[in-house]
Amino acid sequence: MPPAPILRSYYGGQAGPGAKRVAMKKDVVVVGLGNTLMTDEGIGCAIAGHLLSQQEKYPGVEFIDAGSGGMSLLHIIPGRKKVIVVDCALMGTEPGTIRRFAPEQVQSVKRLAHYSLHEADVLKTIEMSGKLGQSPQQIVIFGIEPQRVEPGRRLSETLSQRLSEYAATIEKEFGA
Repeated sequence: MPPAPILRSYYGGQAGPGAKRVAMKKDVVVVGLGNTLMTDEGIGCAIAGHLLSQQEKYPGVEFIDAGSGGMSLLHIIPGRKKVIVVDCALMGTEPGTIRRFAPEQVQSVKRLAHYSLHEADVLKTIEMSGKLGQSPQQIVIFGIEPQRVEPGRRLSETLSQRLSEYAATIEKEFGA
């Protein structure tokens, strides 16, 4: 039986006892963002974990739970051909709606308090990677409309019942 896959986490090292850093970056990476302590805000992390559980189907894809550490993208995306970012997004649509965007199609309205190193605007981080000459050939952002964003460790039923659907939508990006 092969060893269990390790979900890499850039805000606290790799998960699991004895986890090792993986030196070789894969061409495609799925980066799940969010705060898993705030219900549906953790949807990006949940999807990264869901896809990781099927990792044997995707040998050329890496799955990373970046949590709320948006600045970690600066370390994740260099050397990649494609970066797929998955996050909770307030889009004014029905809860559970998933939408695909290119970075230039998204407008951030995030207000930063500048009190935490975990706090970052994903779009500004992507822009910074371009200025550093480290931007990949393609960046895709998937936003998912939350039902609830409040203290809690579980996704709303609306989102949790659709994890497989979200994963299938994102899987279509792996070969494109």
